[in-house]
Amino acid sequence: MDGDRLYSIGDLARRTGLAVRTIRFYSDRGIVAPAGRSPAGYRLYDVDAVARLDLVRTLRELDVDLPTIRKVVHRELSLPAVAAAHAEALDVQIRILRLRRAVLTAVARRGSTPEEMELMHKLARLSEDERQRLIGDFLDAVFGDLGAEPSFAAVRRSMTPELPDDPEAEQVEAWAELAELSQDPDFRASMRRMARDEAAERGQGNAPILRRDLVAVVRDQVGSALAARIESASPQAAPVVAALTSYYAHILGRPDDARLQRQLLARLEAVNDPRRERYLTLLAVINGWSALESLTPVLDWSIQALGARILG
Repeated sequence: MDGDRLYSIGDLARRTGLAVRTIRFYSDRGIVAPAGRSPAGYRLYDVDAVARLDLVRTLRELDVDLPTIRKVVHRELSLPAVAAAHAEALDVQIRILRLRRAVLTAVARRGSTPEEMELMHKLARLSEDERQRLIGDFLDAVFGDLGAEPSFAAVRRSMTPELPDDPEAEQVEAWAELAELSQDPDFRASMRRMARDEAAERGQGNAPILRRDLVAVVRDQVGSALAARIESASPQAAPVVAALTSYYAHILGRPDDARLQRQLLARLEAVNDPRRERYLTLLAVINGWSALESLTPVLDWSIQALGARILG
């Protein structure tokens, strides 16, 4: 019977396709031990050695180390446990390789300098915890103790980027730019002023339940004016501006006078910071959200029209 047959190392090499020196190497390390020796002292192997060598070759091709293979062959470790551990390790390697590919693709597309590539790679390689700490520090600087208030807590969550484990090149590129932007002290201060002004307004006038987001109101009111091709300095702009200042006076519970209009103008100028829109645009790319609609046209129109009314 074939099961009782013993094979020379040469026979084993022909049956398995492995080199004689490779089989001897495994044999010397106790991974595939001989079943006996010939009268001349040569190693002889049983049919189980063929199966063990096939397993060893497969595990080596999967980059399993020799000590682990020895434990599997001698049943000190179960094959499923080893397979699970190595599959998890491969997942990590695959994520790293995909991240590197994304960085290189972004660098090639942007024509980045070596310094920019180094920064992008460094930021992309941050762990999830490190990314959260970096952005958390930025959001703490913006919202401070305002984050305890439910509406601000929701805004804070909506401004948090979540880079996927397997990002596309544009997501890596967006993350690197957003991370760098979040460290800009002037941008932090600008965002902090906006949050503080919003908090001060919420403490005035009508109950929050009656309020709509100011920028949403501007978008709706001025969007119609832009669609109708109404110039910001034209007489036809006056009713649109009046509706904006009236709404602002209503939510603050104050008269619609020059002081209130100047305050509204300052608020709109602050919101119209191009860095704020850039942050939100990058955030949408990183989080896989729909492309952000630019509010610059409606804010520019509002600022120009309101400024003309104040000066007029």
